[in-house]
Amino acid sequence: MRLFLLKTMLFKRLLLFLLLAVAGVAAPLAARANHVFIPMDNTQKECLKAYGVAFWLLQREVPVDWLLNYRGGSFAFETSSAAENELAVRGVTFQVISEAQYTGILQEIADPNANMDVMKLEKVPKIAVYTPKGKQPWDDAVTMVLTYAEIPYTQIYDDEVLAGQLPKYDWLHLHHEDFTGEYGKFYASYRNYPWYQQQQRDAEATAKRNGFAKVSVMKGTVATKMQEFIAGGGFLFAMCSATDSYDIALAGLGIDMVESMYDGDPADPNAQSKLNFNRCLAFQNFQLVRNPFEYEYSNIDMQPGERGLGEQNDYFSLFTFSAKYDPVPTMLCQNHEKTIHGFMGQTTAFRKSLIKSDVVIMGETKQTGEARYLHGTLGKGTWTFYGGHDPEDYQHLVGEEPTDLSLHPNSPGYRLILNNILFPAAKKKKQKT
Repeated sequence: MRLFLLKTMLFKRLLLFLLLAVAGVAAPLAARANHVFIPMDNTQKECLKAYGVAFWLLQREVPVDWLLNYRGGSFAFETSSAAENELAVRGVTFQVISEAQYTGILQEIADPNANMDVMKLEKVPKIAVYTPKGKQPWDDAVTMVLTYAEIPYTQIYDDEVLAGQLPKYDWLHLHHEDFTGEYGKFYASYRNYPWYQQQQRDAEATAKRNGFAKVSVMKGTVATKMQEFIAGGGFLFAMCSATDSYDIALAGLGIDMVESMYDGDPADPNAQSKLNFNRCLAFQNFQLVRNPFEYEYSNIDMQPGERGLGEQNDYFSLFTFSAKYDPVPTMLCQNHEKTIHGFMGQTTAFRKSLIKSDVVIMGETKQTGEARYLHGTLGKGTWTFYGGHDPEDYQHLVGEEPTDLSLHPNSPGYRLILNNILFPAAKKKKQKT
């Protein structure tokens, strides 16, 4: 009996020792931090550069979780020393959290009552920016933010589009472009400036090189190629005058809408009645501005006098969409602010009465009847239009220095641009019914 008790006591001690040993190993494993969490709310010091880190990870085949509507649209991924070093170098705020902590976040997001979801980013989007080689520094907010965020892109223009190179890319950006062939309608103010004259010479040479008699005809063909790119599964993002002038070019295919100082002969006096709005992505029933000396294309763009807004009171509100059932506009609206300070451009805001019924309005100034941020689908692809020129310069004038984004690292207006950059990286989910 004494031997049995002794053996039992030894067995219990051995069992206790093994349990303690296992617990001693398991505790550090459970506590081991194995996820990086990048907050995108007001605790983030470098929101814009955080997008660049997400892109950097995708380039290295590291999947990134985009936590929609969770703390401003935060990011998370499995940790590595290289990633932590990159975050530190870029000055991006981050936390290293345990598996248990991250599981808790995912459980919170999965709650059916929570308007949140996880979007897995897996693919590196191939980015093309449609811009002339001689562009001026005030011309393009997107190239500035891509450079600041350290996101690589390829610069293309009419030659490349006409040569059929668009299918090489996932995402195409247009900014402050004039697809009507009127050189931005800068004639009245800048026709004697060397940069304007060079722009016209370059455009005419490109048209001739590609077999077009007029720049306006070439631009219409370019717009059609871009529409085919979207329908085939591409993502198009346009800002400022590249929005309304693009739809005007599509509506006016085959119609001479351009006066003689731009193409050498008068415009068709019946151009307005010949427009085909069925070709347009976003707008319908608009009226052209026929005066070649007026710095405006059509009545799509809300005019300053009727808006009644200035720098102190110009704001627009982002819509809130269902993250679990409407993930695309949810991704495009991720932000730490829901009210965005407005900014002007040649095309500032879109008249809501002229927007097609199937277009998703994602940002608006309700009291003025204007939309600022639009989204739609065409075939297998999508497009997004964003009004205004520079989100951190209310009235950016020709000849001014480009915006220093290091002074605006958390710009909510610029974040909307970068949402569109990451959007093509998302893994498609099955539509919930």
